[in-house]
Amino acid sequence: MSKRIDENVKAKLERLPKEPGVYLMHDAGGKVIYVGKSVNLRARVHSYFHASTQHDAKTRQLVSKIADIDWIIVSNEVEALILENSLIKRYQPHYNIQLKDDKQYPYIKVHWQMPFPKVTMTRYVISDGARYYGPYTSAWSVRQTLEGLRRVFPYLSCDRKITGQDSRACLYYDIKQCAGPCIGAIDQAAYREMIDQLCHFLEGDSESVLEQLRQKMQTAADRLQFELAATYRDRLAAAERIAQQQQVVAQKGTDMDVIGLANDDGDSCLQIFFVRHGKLLGRDSFTLTNTSGEIESNIVSSFLTQFYDQAAHIPPQILLPVLPGDAAVIEKWLYQQRQAKVQLRAPHHGPKRDLLELAQRNAAETLARLQEQWQREAHRQTEAVAALQEVLGMAVPPNRIEGYDISTLQGSNSVGSMVVFQRGVPEKSHYRRFHIQSVQTTGRPDDYASMAEMLSRRFRRAVASQQDQPGQESNVREKMWRLLPDLVLIDGGKGQLGVAVKVLRQFGLEDQVTVLGLAKQREEIFLPGRAIPLRLSLDSPALRLLQRVRDEAHRFAITFQRQTRRKRGLASSLDAIPGIGPRRRQALLRRFGSVAAIREAPLDALSAVPGMNRAVAQRLKEELL
Repeated sequence: MSKRIDENVKAKLERLPKEPGVYLMHDAGGKVIYVGKSVNLRARVHSYFHASTQHDAKTRQLVSKIADIDWIIVSNEVEALILENSLIKRYQPHYNIQLKDDKQYPYIKVHWQMPFPKVTMTRYVISDGARYYGPYTSAWSVRQTLEGLRRVFPYLSCDRKITGQDSRACLYYDIKQCAGPCIGAIDQAAYREMIDQLCHFLEGDSESVLEQLRQKMQTAADRLQFELAATYRDRLAAAERIAQQQQVVAQKGTDMDVIGLANDDGDSCLQIFFVRHGKLLGRDSFTLTNTSGEIESNIVSSFLTQFYDQAAHIPPQILLPVLPGDAAVIEKWLYQQRQAKVQLRAPHHGPKRDLLELAQRNAAETLARLQEQWQREAHRQTEAVAALQEVLGMAVPPNRIEGYDISTLQGSNSVGSMVVFQRGVPEKSHYRRFHIQSVQTTGRPDDYASMAEMLSRRFRRAVASQQDQPGQESNVREKMWRLLPDLVLIDGGKGQLGVAVKVLRQFGLEDQVTVLGLAKQREEIFLPGRAIPLRLSLDSPALRLLQRVRDEAHRFAITFQRQTRRKRGLASSLDAIPGIGPRRRQALLRRFGSVAAIREAPLDALSAVPGMNRAVAQRLKEELL
């Protein structure tokens, strides 16, 4: 064991139990940088600190930053896997493999628990009696799917209370994209039968649905109901067009997911083929972060636990390019998720191997395309930064650009935004938002005063942080304030620029930070000490970069203002729930953004919010139903 281990860490290592559990590694700022699991916590954590040339660069870097270790004991390996996945999603540690952006993927939700089920898109899967299909990689793909299905199964998407007694239907009924239960054009039994057909179609059972449509068309024609027969004819034609896109790739009745992996130079892409009833219903690709130096089995393991944690459907078989080391544990966990057996397989020959190789080739092709795109974007960013340096005559490239904007509505809810671009790319973890106090004290909006307040607060912290000795910052967030921008961009003209110059001079930073104003009307660039604004060609890379920073600051400010307004309006509905005080309300709204999203969030996601526990989360869900 290395002699350079921190005394606090050394003491923790001695107390580690030989039981199954999850361990959390912290850096000097207290931030969780890695979460892992093991059947023997003591042996696994000690292995990180054994002097060994077998550790890869990523692990060596992780170990060098460990300042503290915590652990949680559980009963078995499956509980450890579940807890590990939950903590990774909560803390998003820097050294863990993660689905890129850690976003909630969209699903199609059929509200089967309702008398007249509507069909919508959602990003949360909860146990509410509804049927979920997905996930899809983008909202666009969901909308495309729903648009096609609506021509075949004209479903409800509105929030009307269906009585069948409404005097008129909405526009969707007029264009034959809603069956019109609100006006009694279809009764409940017939409507639910149609939605059940939609569900079967989404599950890949298109043959039975097509046959039912043919029978209904023929029956209507035999009864001389020619208009109804024509309606079924059109629906049948639309359904057949969709069914033709469902390629047969396996034996009839086969349900499985086929996962291909491409891994190159620290970039990883996985392609999933969704096979239902032997048909390839669709495919999606996903990228992973922090995979540099990782073996394929670890990448596959991380993906399986994160992807299937919230999956609406888990098939009985999952084909993989390589079995993960903890395959048996993952199978037990998947059994709990599906309430039925799930088999992980890595086929070496036969039709299933052929299908897996097809997924592998698609993953490699997608990754190559993404890498080309990333390289083009990186080249564009570098070119734009260099062009901006030349235009402004700066001694060094403006690698760190900070953009600022103020948003005010009717003299209230004034907020400020600070966005950061690092080498031409948004650094969203450094974005900051400001509640403006000066407007509250004067009772009237004053953009100049608001800008002065925001910039003063930002650079006061920068100066104070620089006066500290290195390492004295209380946490990682404080370290961010120490970083001075190469360039400050203010959304506005001479007036706003003058405010910024005054603030920088106040803190003695006028010679360290370049500042400019960008006015929207004519895209004029205002610089200190220059009477005539600078105008660049509209296709100039330098101007385009400035516009991106300015527009991002504006978007961030507007979004924050709307959230602030909405939260103030929604606060009362949460405050009325026992156990939800101001802190929990603020944490919930910060995490989910709206009461509607809180209502749809799964119980585990609510419980994971800082300050919440399972009992309060359960009460919250009951009250919001």
